[in-house]
Amino acid sequence: MYHMICIRKYLLCLRQCDRGMMVDKQKSCFGLYCGKSILAFNGTEIYGDCGVCPRGQRSDEAKICRQCMEYPELYDWLYLGFMAMLPLILHWFFIEWYSGKKSSSALFQHVTALVECTVAVLITLLVSEPVGYLHIHSCRVKMLSDWYTMLYNPSPDYVTTLHCTQEAVYPLYTIVFIYYAFALVLMMILRPLLIKKIACGLGKTDRFKSIYAALYFFPILTVTQAVGGGLLYYAFPYIILVLSLITLAVYMSASEIESFKDLRVRKKRLVVLFSHWLLHAYGIISISRADKFDQDLPLLALVPGPALFYLLTAKFTDPSRIRLEEGSGH
Repeated sequence: MYHMICIRKYLLCLRQCDRGMMVDKQKSCFGLYCGKSILAFNGTEIYGDCGVCPRGQRSDEAKICRQCMEYPELYDWLYLGFMAMLPLILHWFFIEWYSGKKSSSALFQHVTALVECTVAVLITLLVSEPVGYLHIHSCRVKMLSDWYTMLYNPSPDYVTTLHCTQEAVYPLYTIVFIYYAFALVLMMILRPLLIKKIACGLGKTDRFKSIYAALYFFPILTVTQAVGGGLLYYAFPYIILVLSLITLAVYMSASEIESFKDLRVRKKRLVVLFSHWLLHAYGIISISRADKFDQDLPLLALVPGPALFYLLTAKFTDPSRIRLEEGSGH
């Protein structure tokens, strides 16, 4: 009799465990980024079905959608600064490329481009959450897959796909598109009026070429952010260092700068040099991050190194000197 009672209790426990497993299985949330939205809060939280979290939210370890209320880290701000600098640098490049050496309008166009991008940054920050403030709320970037949630939609039964595509890095992904949109609109409003009044040294077709170039590179930047935003987030410090070194060497070579005296001939050359030094410093700070910034701060002393190395070795690589030595038989 005692054994029969034990067997019944054992079977009852098995049934309860099976029911518990079924309930847990029904309540479980699959996928890396799927979560349950909080529908109401009456002493206890009431959750909805497993699915995509609303914009501005991200699922936590318990698969519950939580509001993004954190502030961006220093590295996040440096990334956003890099994405904000790209249109400005391209504006300055094409303005200089199409203005010509005798045009007096290049400086005004440079200033206008700076004003356009600065105002676009301020407007973008003001319209982002929290609205009306120059700071933003965000979710922490944990890994590269956070930028590509569309690739991680789960299929629990291998037939039906549960779509949980969301901005897990809110708002680092979409805020760049908003900034590009404002920068483009401001350019189309301000730049044509300015160029029409002061671009007296350019022809009617040449004076608007810098604007036409922007109409090409803005879509390219948008597609680059859409496809490679996560890769740029992790690689932008190294991109800054490599490109700044290459462009500095190309500029000094094209301008035939071979000594410190050549740098002092024109103030424009010093401005370009200091601009590259600022980019070098920006890249070094981005690589060091906040946790190692104190240790890596002495590396900023290496910023003038590439320019000094070029000036000290330029005379040994002068093509005319090499041809002269070849002609003399040395």
